[in-house]
Amino acid sequence: MFTADYLCQKFEAGKTYDQYLATGTEEQKRRWTQVSEIANINNQQRSLIQTFVRDMRVLVISGIWCGDCVQQVPLLWRIAEENIQKIHLRIVDRDEHKDLSEQVRICAGMRVPTVLFLAPDYEFCGLAGDRTLSRYREIAKKQLGASCATGINPPNMTEVQHTQQDWLNEFERIQLMLRLSPRLRMKHGD
Repeated sequence: MFTADYLCQKFEAGKTYDQYLATGTEEQKRRWTQVSEIANINNQQRSLIQTFVRDMRVLVISGIWCGDCVQQVPLLWRIAEENIQKIHLRIVDRDEHKDLSEQVRICAGMRVPTVLFLAPDYEFCGLAGDRTLSRYREIAKKQLGASCATGINPPNMTEVQHTQQDWLNEFERIQLMLRLSPRLRMKHGD
């Protein structure tokens, strides 16, 4: 699928959350900031994130214009910022990195956000996106059909909390995969 060298190059080409946010228009920045401000990590989640001991690289394919990215990428950042020593998050633009986004099509489309979880040495561990289960449930409940959210209005707090927990579950799954990997355990002597 991908080589570690290729994923390393893409990760290194990625932007930090703040750098990525700076690429947007004032209105796009406002929408992203609006979600970021309501995306809170509770104490139980924070305690879990702070137990992560294995470095993990998180590469997000996004579109600054995308309503689903507005609703979810700030949640990913909030998780990562709770343990920046171990969770390294970078964001690449879907259209600027078509060679990557073409390889991770979801349901035959270049959907965003798409998240690639990588080991410390850039080996591929998992892929998630374009929406979490909670996000899909909320959209289905609202019967949005083929359209997607615009990100103009903030999501309700329950949806934010459930979607953030969905993403945290994926982060935890990858962290456990990295901790239990025989290859990495041998490498780190644990």
